Amino acid sequence: MAPPHDAVLLIAFGAPARMEDVRPFLANVVRGRRVPPERIEEVVHHYARFDGHSPLTELTQRQARALEADLASRGPAIPVYVGMRNWAPYLHETLARMRSEGVRRAVGIVMAPHRSYSSWDQYHENVAEARARVGEGAPEVAYLRAWFDHPGFIEAQADRAAAALDLVPSEERSTTHMIFTAHSIPSAMAANGPYVEQLTASGRLVAARVSLPRWSVAYQSRSGDPRTPWLGPDVNDVIRDLGPRGAGAAVVVPIGFVCDHIEVLYDLDVEARETADAAGLAFYRTGTVAEHPAFIRMLGDLVLAGAVA
Repeated sequence: MAPPHDAVLLIAFGAPARMEDVRPFLANVVRGRRVPPERIEEVVHHYARFDGHSPLTELTQRQARALEADLASRGPAIPVYVGMRNWAPYLHETLARMRSEGVRRAVGIVMAPHRSYSSWDQYHENVAEARARVGEGAPEVAYLRAWFDHPGFIEAQADRAAAALDLVPSEERSTTHMIFTAHSIPSAMAANGPYVEQLTASGRLVAARVSLPRWSVAYQSRSGDPRTPWLGPDVNDVIRDLGPRGAGAAVVVPIGFVCDHIEVLYDLDVEARETADAAGLAFYRTGTVAEHPAFIRMLGDLVLAGAVA
């Protein structure tokens, strides 16, 4: 029997590749939102530290190639495409290409583990708008079910966490605290979805797998109107509080992100590390799941099973 889909579409946020792209990219990101100009300038500075280049697009493309290879190893080849919300390759461009290559039905994978309006529903809206823009013959898109607690995702993230823990000197291990981070969102948005519960469940499962009882959840990369309540605590506040609580090391796990980008590279590797240095804490940051074989295998399993929401 023919599979119910003939392609896979990885759906991600998008990122600039060079400094001259940063402001147009950010204009796409904040369109329709009340973001203070000073916050935008702050983010421009973050990108400037990396010459305007975020690795997100390249890493997502590598995830697509790894998933394509995994699927091909288990049956007929299924093409895997990448479409972005805020930068090239834009979703409408990718869907138009898919149509021209004969794709009729695709499995969409939103590359975010935990669901909120901005990390799930908004992407559905973006795809619907892109399909309308493409017009007649635009591929249908069904979305992969939730995988925040799937054993493959947990195995991959736990493996990354274990690799970071191996760097902690044995004399510091008993006072090491693990912090699971994800992008902060407005509190009102969080109240209308499972974001916090799913994030906490992911953290609990990973902490249990690496046998580290001292852990907590924190948030990073807040943006938007400063008068609007957003989820906390902020990861920097958690790090500052660890010293007085007797912690010797902080291991930060960006579990809300599946590959590195500026909000990981700057907000954690630069800013959070500086906070840890000021607090007298050793700082370790785990890798994201990226192309971890267990993560890619999990995506392949779900695609082949037709596990759509």
